[in-house]
Amino acid sequence: MIHSFFVRQQVTSLSWIILTFCAVILQTFRNAFQSKLSQQRVTTAGVTLSRFLLAPPIAGAYLFGLYQWQDTAIPTFSLSYWLYVMGAAFMQIAATSLMVILFKQRNFAVGAGLAKSEALVAGVLGSLFFGSELTLAGWFGIGIGAVAVFVLSGARQKGTLSLKVVLIGLACGTCFALTSLFVREASLTLNVGFPYNAAWVLLSVLCIQTMCLTGYVAVTQKQALTALWQSRTLLVATSTCSCFGSIAWFGAMALQYVAYVKTLGQTEVLFTIVIATVWLKQKVTQDEVIGLLLIAIAATFVMWQ
Repeated sequence: MIHSFFVRQQVTSLSWIILTFCAVILQTFRNAFQSKLSQQRVTTAGVTLSRFLLAPPIAGAYLFGLYQWQDTAIPTFSLSYWLYVMGAAFMQIAATSLMVILFKQRNFAVGAGLAKSEALVAGVLGSLFFGSELTLAGWFGIGIGAVAVFVLSGARQKGTLSLKVVLIGLACGTCFALTSLFVREASLTLNVGFPYNAAWVLLSVLCIQTMCLTGYVAVTQKQALTALWQSRTLLVATSTCSCFGSIAWFGAMALQYVAYVKTLGQTEVLFTIVIATVWLKQKVTQDEVIGLLLIAIAATFVMWQ
C-alpha cells in the first residue's frame, strides 16, 4: 500500500511537470508563429485573430471529452460570470494586439520578454484589488523586474529600444494580468469543480473573442482575412498551439499548486531565446539575455510569495 502511494505521487509529479513543459513549448511556438505572421503583411488585428479563430472547436471538443470521461452537472451562469468572461476576452485581445505591435517594433525575444511583465503586474493588481497579499519576496521580485526593464533599455545606446516600446510591453503585461485575474474570478463563480469550470470559461472566452474579432476584421479589414487564408498553415499552427497550450496550463494546475506550475513556466524565457536565435535567426545581445533572465527571476519571486 505504501509502495502504491509513492508510485501515485511520482506519477502525479511527473504529469504536472510534463504538462507545464508542454504548455511552455506550445505558448512559445504560438508567439513565434504570430511573430512570423506579423512579418507577412498581416495586420495587427489579423495576427491577433489567428490566435482565436480555430480554437473554439478544439476547446469544445475538450469540454465534451471531459463530460464523456466523467459526467457532471451543467453549471449555472450568473451575470457576474459573463461580466468576468467579457472582461477576460477583451483584455486578452488587447494584450495579444499589443504583443503583435511589440513584434513589429522589436525582435521576438525582447517582445515576448517584455510581455512577461504579466507576472509582476498580476502581483501588484492582485494585492491592490483582488485581496492578494505580497510578501517581502514578492516586492523584491517587482524590484528585480524594474531592473530587468532597465537592462533591456540598455540597447537604447544603439537607438534600438525606446521608452515607447517599454511602455507597450508593460501595457501588454497588464492586459495579460487582468485576463488571468478575470478568468480566475469567472471560474470561482461556477458551481462545478475543476477542470470543468476552467473548461467552460475557456470555451466561453474563446467564442466571444472569435465572434467579436472576426466581425471586426470582416467589416474593417477584409484584406486581413485574405492574408490569413494565404498564410493558413501558420494560422492553423497558431490557433492549435494557443488552444492546446491553454488546456495544458489548466491540466498542470489541476495537479499541482499554481505557484510551482508558474515558476516552472518561467522556462518559457529560455525557449524564447532559443527559438529567436535558431529558428527566427534574430540576434539576441548579451544585455537582452540578462534582461530576459532577470524578468524570469522577478516573476519567480512574485509567484513564490
